[in-house]
Amino acid sequence: MHRHSVAYYTWIGDDLITVPDFPAWVCDFCGRREYDMSALNQLSLILSPNAGSATNRQRRLHPRPRPKVKTPRASQPE
Repeated sequence: MHRHSVAYYTWIGDDLITVPDFPAWVCDFCGRREYDMSALNQLSLILSPNAGSATNRQRRLHPRPRPKVKTPRASQPE
């Protein structure tokens, strides 16, 4: 098997996605293709439905410290 650049085709829902010059390992004898795993991982990140959108994490707010209020003490006998 030798490394070549091939056209990669995949369906995402009803859309056909084509990627030219995609790295793959191709058998010289039978023509079998095995796509490069690193390139597939990068492509899946690009094509993920959340690509390019900010993550909406909710900030956890710490409770505000309550101001200490001095309460009048009962007078102590002397």
